[in-house]
Amino acid sequence: MGWLTLVAAGLVEIAWALSIRPTENFTRPVPTLLCLALCVGAVYLLSRAMTTVPVGTAYAVFTGIGAIGTITVGMAIGREPVTCGRIAALTLIVSGVVLARVTA
Repeated sequence: MGWLTLVAAGLVEIAWALSIRPTENFTRPVPTLLCLALCVGAVYLLSRAMTTVPVGTAYAVFTGIGAIGTITVGMAIGREPVTCGRIAALTLIVSGVVLARVTA
């Protein structure tokens, strides 16, 4: 169950990262409240996952999922550049997350 919670935490982290820009430097109240709620939700789920998944592994996987998802969504819908370097970086992050999971 800890691994499912960890994946959920990573997905909420992606939503949180994407929710930062609409706050316009935290000057818009509703987007800011949503951003803060997503941040708290991600950390809460991460803390729950850490009850069964080793702390170092959980944090590495959590940030990896967040990075992978945020970069991918940015390229898919945010019109961020798709370059060989970014694809290589994603490949390395995915490899690291998989290795962390397999060896945990």
